[in-house]
Amino acid sequence: MPTISELQAICSQVRRDIIRQTHGVQSGHPGGSLGCTEYMVALYFEIMHHDKSFQMDGKGEDLFFLSNGHISPVWYSVLARSGYFPVSELATFRKLDSRLQGHPATHEHLPGIRVASGSLGQGMSVAIGAALSKKLNGDSRMVYSLHGDGELQEGQIWEAAMYAAHNKVDNLISSIDLNGQQIDGPTEQVLSLGNLRAKWEAFGWDVLECADGNDIEQLLAALN
Repeated sequence: MPTISELQAICSQVRRDIIRQTHGVQSGHPGGSLGCTEYMVALYFEIMHHDKSFQMDGKGEDLFFLSNGHISPVWYSVLARSGYFPVSELATFRKLDSRLQGHPATHEHLPGIRVASGSLGQGMSVAIGAALSKKLNGDSRMVYSLHGDGELQEGQIWEAAMYAAHNKVDNLISSIDLNGQQIDGPTEQVLSLGNLRAKWEAFGWDVLECADGNDIEQLLAALN
């Protein structure tokens, strides 16, 4: 297992990758990608049991689903740096005929991507389906999903949250990037989310909070 210093060094490299990808094509979403760097590095380099040879069914390994697909640069970097595809391919981000599209998709057959994402609000439903599939197949591995806070304004999220609690989907850990920003401005001005902890607990979820989502030690403590 990598040390904290090694994980922090990986985070620095991932941030460089994000800036190079988005600057190279003068487009993309660097902000959310940079903000979720420690979370993604913690998952792929410490928390998850995953196979970089990549099988679509994901049997016997932990699975991750990125619901807020616009932060693809951080995911692409982490996948490349953990061995799913060559790091050199990051230079093709958002270019014609690239496998690294602005929003992750499956028809490019990029290793590590199991579902197209970016249509906000849908990722939790997909993750719940994968988690239930693991239960039905006697697979004890976990499923993880990541969501933006602005995404919580989508009704499908709360339908999925109710369904997961009702069906005791306890092999799923969903994380919220609570950065207070969305494409139209601050979430408090666009549509206030209120007390998210109280909301999720009211929907039957166990809630853990990480005071600093860019502190990898705090993230590891919360996710382990």
